[in-house]
Amino acid sequence: MNGTDTGPGGTAGRGGPREPDAAADLLALFDAWFDEAVRAGLPQPDALALATVGLDGRPAVRMVLLKGFGPDGLVFYTNYHSRKGRELAANPQAAACLWWAALDRQVRISGVVEQLAAGQSDAYFATRPRASQLAAWASPQSEPLADRAMLERRLRELEAEYRGRPIPRPAHWGGYRLVPTEIEFWQGRPHRLHDRLLYRRQTDGTWLCRRLAP
Repeated sequence: MNGTDTGPGGTAGRGGPREPDAAADLLALFDAWFDEAVRAGLPQPDALALATVGLDGRPAVRMVLLKGFGPDGLVFYTNYHSRKGRELAANPQAAACLWWAALDRQVRISGVVEQLAAGQSDAYFATRPRASQLAAWASPQSEPLADRAMLERRLRELEAEYRGRPIPRPAHWGGYRLVPTEIEFWQGRPHRLHDRLLYRRQTDGTWLCRRLAP
């Protein structure tokens, strides 16, 4: 992942996961890595690169924020009418990657994507800053704009419309859950002999762990 080989003493010298301890609990390993990224004070450790594919077969990738993870998968929120929303409606599969440069670690995830229940999206929307709530209404995400003034004018109109009262969640905005079928834990090691552990979900719901060559 790095542009240069890292020798002993560099960030890639950090010990990677070993099969005996990693295979026991996939969620615990993910939680431990994420917690370490948070405790390290990394900027936006929840920044998630999300890749989708359109009907034309062309992939697209962008950054979203990871807003939750657990046994059911990884959660993020967006505009359902955005490019990623339209692509997920047509092809509900995605790949994602968390990259923590200071720890020389990444977690790669691929799987199917499902919309969250409206109530869960409502509950999260209510916790967002008011300005972000208004922005969800103001922006026709991924659509062409004549100029920025159009967007700012729409925001002012919404500020006036909702002044002094709660802002409801737009029907076109809400959450998704990426339900993994594969998760890879990648740890940089010296001389590019990186650790790569790939978990693949089996038909019975259990996970098979395999080490991959770097």
